[in-house]
Amino acid sequence: MATRTVTRAGPAAPETVWERYARPALWSRWAPHIRRVETEAGRIAPGVCGRVFSYAGVRVRFIVERVDEEQRRWSWRVGLGPLVLRLCHEVTAAPGDGSGTRLTFSGPLPVVVLYRPVAAWALGRLVADGR
Repeated sequence: MATRTVTRAGPAAPETVWERYARPALWSRWAPHIRRVETEAGRIAPGVCGRVFSYAGVRVRFIVERVDEEQRRWSWRVGLGPLVLRLCHEVTAAPGDGSGTRLTFSGPLPVVVLYRPVAAWALGRLVADGR
């Protein structure tokens, strides 16, 4: 098992960034590796589950474990067969009305190493204006 943390800051307001996280239907707008999301829920909450579809036919199951709307924090578990990643997200206010986001994720070392640059790219888009 390995753990990595990625942080990014940008001009989008914290409320905007949180809504981009909180509504699974929006994930594909800022996460370039996500093609679409299937879930019955319009908003993340503990126990919400579904599937994330990526490119090349990759699809992974997920379950939301914790959500703290007030603190703008949430965590979920994503799995593809025996490979499981646990991801913890946080949104904070940044100087100048912008926002910051932090993602700490853990799982098998090769998966964590390969996912880190993808996560960094996606988080940069998450905190940008206009997504």
